[in-house]
Amino acid sequence: MDKFVADQLRDASASAPTADYAALRQIERKLLWLSSWMIHNANHIRPNRDGLKVGGHQASCASVVSIMTALYFHMLRPQDRVAVKPHAGPVLHAINYLLGRQTVDMMQGLRQVGGAQAYPSRVKDGGEIDFSTGSVGLGVAITSFAGLIQDYLRAHDMTPADRPASRHVAIAGDAELDEGNIYEALLEGWKHDVRDVWWVVDYNRQSLDSVMPDRLFGRFEGLFRDMGWNVMSLKYGKALEAAFRKPGGAALRAWIDDCPNSLYSALTFQGGAAWRQALVADLGRSRGVRAIIDPVSDDALALLMTNLAGHDLPTLIEAFTEAAHSDQPTCFLAYTTKGAGLPFAGHKDNHSGLMNEDQMDAFRTLMNIREGHEWDPYEGIAAPETLRHFVASVPFAAKLSPAGRVLSAPLVPVPATLPHAPSAGRKMSTQGAFGEMLSEIGRGEGDCADLAKHIVTMSPDVTVSTSLGPWVNRRGVFDRHTRNDVFRDAKLASAQRWGMSPEGQHIELGIAEQNLFLLLAAAGLAGPMQGTRLLPIGTVYDPFVNRGHDALVYGCYQDARFMLVATPSGITLAPEGGQHQSTNTPLLGMVQDRIAAYEPAYADEFAILFRHGFDWMQRPEGSSVWFRLSTRQLDQPHRTIDPAAVIAGAHWIKPPTPGAGIAILYQGAVAPEAEAAFAALLEDAPDAGLMAITSPDRLFANWRAAQTARREGRHDTPSHIETLLAPLAPGAALVTVLDGHPSTHAWLGGVRGQRIHTLGPDHFGQSGDIPDLYRIYGIDEDAILNACAAAMLTP
Repeated sequence: MDKFVADQLRDASASAPTADYAALRQIERKLLWLSSWMIHNANHIRPNRDGLKVGGHQASCASVVSIMTALYFHMLRPQDRVAVKPHAGPVLHAINYLLGRQTVDMMQGLRQVGGAQAYPSRVKDGGEIDFSTGSVGLGVAITSFAGLIQDYLRAHDMTPADRPASRHVAIAGDAELDEGNIYEALLEGWKHDVRDVWWVVDYNRQSLDSVMPDRLFGRFEGLFRDMGWNVMSLKYGKALEAAFRKPGGAALRAWIDDCPNSLYSALTFQGGAAWRQALVADLGRSRGVRAIIDPVSDDALALLMTNLAGHDLPTLIEAFTEAAHSDQPTCFLAYTTKGAGLPFAGHKDNHSGLMNEDQMDAFRTLMNIREGHEWDPYEGIAAPETLRHFVASVPFAAKLSPAGRVLSAPLVPVPATLPHAPSAGRKMSTQGAFGEMLSEIGRGEGDCADLAKHIVTMSPDVTVSTSLGPWVNRRGVFDRHTRNDVFRDAKLASAQRWGMSPEGQHIELGIAEQNLFLLLAAAGLAGPMQGTRLLPIGTVYDPFVNRGHDALVYGCYQDARFMLVATPSGITLAPEGGQHQSTNTPLLGMVQDRIAAYEPAYADEFAILFRHGFDWMQRPEGSSVWFRLSTRQLDQPHRTIDPAAVIAGAHWIKPPTPGAGIAILYQGAVAPEAEAAFAALLEDAPDAGLMAITSPDRLFANWRAAQTARREGRHDTPSHIETLLAPLAPGAALVTVLDGHPSTHAWLGGVRGQRIHTLGPDHFGQSGDIPDLYRIYGIDEDAILNACAAAMLTP
């Protein structure tokens, strides 16, 4: 381990100091002020050129300020990793500002180009953000999978012995618990016995449009307990607990417990007089209750009745400290008031509410902030130097690395060629080629030893049917506990050896594609998060990428690096019918940022791309990689191909004669039909060309980049597809075909202004065999030749 990191972790790993509540309350006030002012500045002070509402969530920030104060300035250690609920982004920016990790310029630029993002972003906000959040629920769930990856690394002795375990913390809004992916992740975490995970729920009982139903709370608690979590319900603060111990206190507690969420919110907004009226109306005959409420002012009564645990630092810190004694996953249900401390606290419409100028002026006075000093980090603090010293001394203030919270991880060497059995002359599929090559890597021999060690595979219950079986047989299934293969122990014949142990390198998931992509994202962030690089490979049926697409976008958004093998694909999985067939995934691969999508037709192309994928995943300028593969077995050709062209996205199988008027371009499993049609076409057009497209995504990205470069004055910048199409006549026809939506290739006609005829299925498939379905959906040999004939007749 780097000495800097080791020293920082050792110095900060001691138990948290005794809470300095005076200092913490000052920080609490500063975070409330800075987050509110940041949003106010973006909406009311900064020039608005287009008239659109900038937005922000002052109320959602306010409800979580105390929770984040207790965590960041008392409980968290530098190695802990945190996902902050999207709408509390300004609070996180304010925390980093006090810690010296954020600038005024960035905060002043909240929600504008070059400024702090609306929702925390690893890539755009920088390395101080552990997990991107914004797609509700995913930031919560990924912490559980990050915990699983930490368990995996520690079980494989891939983290230094002197590096303490991280705790993975999600600060979640209660409305996020409506997201189904939360419960998919919860169940998966239970199956894998995930440890060192905290979910702190900001239970303000308000969502975007409404107040949450009262009966949900008990359901949340029961669900977490059933999944093996410790649940700590934090409802009342110290002041209310003290009042409950007085005569009449039991009646007061019962009244609040029975108070509907909507009424409690309304009374909070109305203030102390409304609280008094409601309490007297219902409990006015209780001398004990009257003795509690009568002596205090309306303002004091309002503070007492809203003294919820989520705003009470001693209650929060005691709960966090107690939970820290165990690695059991823990859910804290922390009751809060949305907008606490702001003029619209409790109002059911406050989700997107903003303080107006008059309200902000009054709030500024309350916070003791001088005009012109709104951004000063310690403005309004009685003893700023004392508080500055306190902030610098908290455990989380220690740097995790010289670069901040991003760790470095050595590159995993990738051999110049990957081991695989010769494919030429054989009949095999691209999915089969993937399985064979990964199995050979799994031997861990020679220069593949280190590569094999760093690969971790995962699949949502389709391990065998996506050709991962041979790899799993060699490397085993991961589990924190050793579990024998019952079939093997009983000497029952089975092709699969499914013994589970901490040494296994395959993580088996249930049928939940969201979980697959979240786990891929967590594993793909192991380098910057854990300091150890993994090369994760996830397999899934290609049509079901759609089920987990939100989580795929999420993983790419934070630049996680992984390899997605989506197979089988298209209507080529013919007998399975429309539910197991895919048409839109080639388009998804093209439009998705931070992933390079490929669809090779033959094993020799895949061998080149598979090796490239392991390298590309690790490059600073690289990305994740997506392979769309097929189970259709094709006769493998004897040939020599240019690896650079295959990686760039296309290569000529038969180059056209200069000035040729037509070419057939194919992608993926339809290669035999394209080749047969091309052979027939040569009788009428002997100068025609045949091109194999391995990646419309890479072709299009490179073409766009070249166009941009030329607009910027670099006129000699070519693109790969322009170079390939250059021999064809300016008015030549391009007939394209793939087992996917035809618009995948439609843009090719704009590269050099050539006529384009695109073939491919564009509606739901059905059961059948390949000849029938290819004929019905117009991608068979006859359809290709008909398109060629039409193209040649069109002037």
